[in-house]
Amino acid sequence: MQRGRMPAAWAEDLSDDYEWIPLRLPPEVTRLSASIRLSIEAEYRGWELTRVRLYTDGSRRVLLRRRKIRTGDATGNVPGAGETTGQVPDRLAPEQPSM
Repeated sequence: MQRGRMPAAWAEDLSDDYEWIPLRLPPEVTRLSASIRLSIEAEYRGWELTRVRLYTDGSRRVLLRRRKIRTGDATGNVPGAGETTGQVPDRLAPEQPSM
């Protein structure tokens, strides 16, 4: 598998919420082999198959995507995670030793 250019029609539908990777599968890669390789990418790296284009020479172009990982700010807040106070919720706070 090698990274390839993306067909122009595919570039129109891209969302900023995802990472995108276009791949080119050469004609000598069988359908079964391609399926196994793409399944491994999905299982262990979080990619999902979005599009496949089969060409007359037997090569394929595929488009994989995965959600972008959100990073927290300096206080550990993750945007959209529901906890916006910057404090550790009681259920996650370590117990205080009693005196």
